[in-house]
Amino acid sequence: MADAVASADEPMSHREVLRALTGLLAGFFAAMLSINIVVTALPVIVRELDGTQLEYSWVLTGTLLANAATTPIWGKLADLFDKKLLFQIALGVFTLGSFVAGAGGTMGMLIVGRVIQGVGVGGLAALTMAILGTIIAPRERGRYAGYMGATMATATAAGPLIGGLLVETAGWRWTFWSGIPVALVAMLIIAKTLQLAPQQRRRVRIDWFGATLLATATIAGMLWLSFAGNPQFFDVVSVPSAALVAVVVLGILGLIMVERRVSEPVMDPRIFRSRTTLLAIIASMTMAVLMMSIPAYLGLYFQNGRGLGPTASGLLTLPLIFGNLIGTTVTGQLITRYGRWKIYLVLGSALGIAAAYWLAFVDDTTPFWLIGVKISLIGLGVGMVIQNLMLAVQNTVTVHHIGAASAAIAFFRTVGGALGNSVMGAVMAVHLAGAVTASQLMDGYAAGASPMFLAAALIATPALVAVLLIREVPLRRTV
Repeated sequence: MADAVASADEPMSHREVLRALTGLLAGFFAAMLSINIVVTALPVIVRELDGTQLEYSWVLTGTLLANAATTPIWGKLADLFDKKLLFQIALGVFTLGSFVAGAGGTMGMLIVGRVIQGVGVGGLAALTMAILGTIIAPRERGRYAGYMGATMATATAAGPLIGGLLVETAGWRWTFWSGIPVALVAMLIIAKTLQLAPQQRRRVRIDWFGATLLATATIAGMLWLSFAGNPQFFDVVSVPSAALVAVVVLGILGLIMVERRVSEPVMDPRIFRSRTTLLAIIASMTMAVLMMSIPAYLGLYFQNGRGLGPTASGLLTLPLIFGNLIGTTVTGQLITRYGRWKIYLVLGSALGIAAAYWLAFVDDTTPFWLIGVKISLIGLGVGMVIQNLMLAVQNTVTVHHIGAASAAIAFFRTVGGALGNSVMGAVMAVHLAGAVTASQLMDGYAAGASPMFLAAALIATPALVAVLLIREVPLRRTV
């Protein structure tokens, strides 16, 4: 069986791309699944390991921080070194983190494992996009981007369902260990099926100072988004809040100064000079709340507001998956056939945002079938947009900068998801503030769902304006 080799003169065949894509998507699925699969297991884990509310938060926040902070760094490394080797290293880091998290006998060890997982997830997210951009021409990338979007949506929405099933059958440790076999299989498939064109030899200077500034500013910003305004941590107007904001501002200013002077910037300012890239970042960041935050808080509404169990709650998110699957695959095929892409960004944004506003009318009596219709439309809209934004950006940059550009989109998408989580969590906290009994808590969760989903719709609204302003550039037929 001949290996799949990508080069400018000998493009990979459809069969070769699919073989290589199998390994890429297997690793990417394991990474994306790990973010949300733990949600339904956390209450059990905290009870068994005698954890605190602060440690509960850090199990989620630690992965998100490591993911966001390292994604741009992985993307830049992808432009400098062998992408295949980097992908396998990221798989190894993810596997190590998964093992440590599952084997943890204390909450501290569990959190350390989750942080290591996050570093691997950041690499897999950035490198999967970069490799696809390297082996497939933009005009042909639409149908393959559909597979990527479907994988991301399935992992994001199915995470709570799979986590609930594992907790009730195999035990909570398998919510971490379940991704290890998938990652190992992906590593073997990649080793067998993917051979990229040799990296051009050039003198490499890694921007360590810029990477440090970027990581510091990102971590401080994510901490502020996660904890500011939470009664269990600190107020928005407080000394800790001001300190984190100061670190973010100083880090960004320092990063701008450094990146304008170094030869290989980790976050290349030239990427943001492109109107398409800048608008795509805005759209990706704001639409991320529909893709990443709504699935997580749907589980909160179903379980705490409607009294369902983890498995039933996960099953009710399936319409979101199916809608996203249809949106990504159908638009991907249409883009490859006709070469037009902006129309799907506009229609998808309008549909997803309108459905999110419609979802904001839920209460404790809304029929589950009607909620299914609403979230399926959200999934359809998100599926038409998220991966096609990546396609639009990759079409405007050279292959030598595709890693950094892809990582920038993934980075800001993660930040947007964190922003959505923070705002939606704060809105729900306000509605729960006066609840002191179990019955009142259930009523509070049900009543808080409406303004919570309304906040998500409001955050996503700028995406429609951004995609309307994007200038459609014909898709290249070469890598």
